[in-house]
Amino acid sequence: MAKKVTNKKPLTVNLRSHALNATKSKQKPNLIKTTIDGKKVVTSAREARTTKKNANK
Repeated sequence: MAKKVTNKKPLTVNLRSHALNATKSKQKPNLIKTTIDGKKVVTSAREARTTKKNANK
């Protein structure tokens, strides 16, 4: 089982029509499974990209 590293949560938003009707919706974060130092973790795509970028320095 992958350990969750990030603390990102879904955003609650309103979808607005042309008549300005509000429909509640959720925007989920872009979470992916990655391997860091041989351990499987769940991070956001942005965090995985930054980690990969910093590992090559």
